[in-house]
Amino acid sequence: MSKHDPVRYVAKNMRLDLALIAGMIEPRSRVLDIGCGDGMLIEHLFRTKGCDARGIEIDMTEVTRAVAHGMPVMHGDADQDLAHYPDAAFDYVVLSRTLQAVERPREVLRQMLRIGTRAVVSFPNFGHWRVRWQLLRTGRMPMTATWDRAWYETPNIHPCTVRDFFDLCAREGYVVERWLAADDAGRRAPWRRFPRLANLFGEQALFLLRRA
Repeated sequence: MSKHDPVRYVAKNMRLDLALIAGMIEPRSRVLDIGCGDGMLIEHLFRTKGCDARGIEIDMTEVTRAVAHGMPVMHGDADQDLAHYPDAAFDYVVLSRTLQAVERPREVLRQMLRIGTRAVVSFPNFGHWRVRWQLLRTGRMPMTATWDRAWYETPNIHPCTVRDFFDLCAREGYVVERWLAADDAGRRAPWRRFPRLANLFGEQALFLLRRA
């Protein structure tokens, strides 16, 4: 695969959940990517779907890298800055593997569905069997390929499970239009109609939400 073919190169090197998110977004949509990193999803959506995509990122190093590649990314904090966006400014608001790292996840979700018609959320599943087994066997915070930092270094302050997220959506009145579980090797878990099994075997989850 050549880097001279930017569309194919970005798609091939995209993180699994970002590739799945891209598949949920309609062409020519207005998209805000929260915690967008170096802007890979933004670039992919622009090049392949003609989306008006932009992002905010708290890590200034990543912002600088994205802007250097021509991506419309600004420095911002999901916990503080979403309130400044007007209602219904976007068709999709994306939060990829960041929900567990924000201070106020419920408020962030509320803001996402205020400024966007739909929200797309992905997160690592703390209910995966390897996490449960390590806790049971060692009595210590687990370390896996997904949860790959020691408890005193991790940015994750609100780990949750697939079942936790379904419960939160029901409590807040959000409609789950689509959802799936997947592993980090790129295989979609076959339990997407069975939340209890997905909660046990899915390493990460992806939800497409809208207001009721």
